[in-house]
Amino acid sequence: MTTINDVAKKAGVAPITVSRVINNSGYASEETRRRVETAVAELGYVPSGPARSLRLKRTNSIALVLTDITNPFFTTVARGVEDVASEAGYTVTYCNTDEDESKEQKNISLLIQQQVDGILLVPALSKTETVDFIQGYDVPVVLLDRRIPGANADTVRCDSNDGAYKLVSYLLQLGHRHIAILTGPEGTSTADDRLDGYRRALLEAGLDVDEDRVFRGAFTQASGYEMTRQAINLNPRPTAIFAANNFMAIGALKAVQELDFSVPEEVALVGFDDFPEELVIYPFLTVASQPAYQMAKEATKLLLARIVGEGPEQHQEIVLPTELIIRQSAGRPSP
Repeated sequence: MTTINDVAKKAGVAPITVSRVINNSGYASEETRRRVETAVAELGYVPSGPARSLRLKRTNSIALVLTDITNPFFTTVARGVEDVASEAGYTVTYCNTDEDESKEQKNISLLIQQQVDGILLVPALSKTETVDFIQGYDVPVVLLDRRIPGANADTVRCDSNDGAYKLVSYLLQLGHRHIAILTGPEGTSTADDRLDGYRRALLEAGLDVDEDRVFRGAFTQASGYEMTRQAINLNPRPTAIFAANNFMAIGALKAVQELDFSVPEEVALVGFDDFPEELVIYPFLTVASQPAYQMAKEATKLLLARIVGEGPEQHQEIVLPTELIIRQSAGRPSP
């Protein structure tokens, strides 16, 4: 376990200086404070006694920990959190983890040091340790967008399994039988749930799941691009591609066009998550759309209730439905 002496050694200061910075008591220069805070974050150090006692003092601040703040889906989530929090008199601190578990841990350690009253967490991986760590310092936490099996915490998310099932079922109705899926890393609930929905639709249609058409990568444009180039080389070539998030779908569309295939005439393309209207001049992509703003509002209300001790007795799992939006990117397979 990391100690205050470890932090002091890494920061090049005395332990008493670390204590002053952590407890905001006594003078410390800005440079010293920066070194101590950096060491605290890198080592994941959280003092047990002071952290618990300071929970009695509210800061009227909450934190939103996201996996990719550049994704328009999470931009909408952030707006929903901000609107509810601001109306209740709370400020919001934003953190980005880039789907990195170690970065997530460092951010959370710093947030606890900053004495936020609660944390909204989009977990990088489905591990209970992060939730246990937060709750160990009497900080309420609500999981947002993704679930963690076995975690004793409130969760607000959309039905990823059903959304994927709707998309693949629609492709099957159009006559597609060779459907590739581009999904995220194993152990991320949204990636796993959307793959399960894909499998369920195929099996219910009496089709075998060809594992050669299942691609796992990152929820990024670059990953969607690379996986699509691999998928197109399969024999037989997929007549449809299901991208498990909006960034993957952008990468997939770029790859298909570079390879001189037309969408939807030669390759149908569907994706999970829509784009805000202000970012799309011509709506084209068929998607399973999540109510990101509503999801954020529900999660923030639940967190604020937990902070003031008015939340429900049992932890809640709120699952919102997705909406299938049919546009031009999915047509019938070529004869």
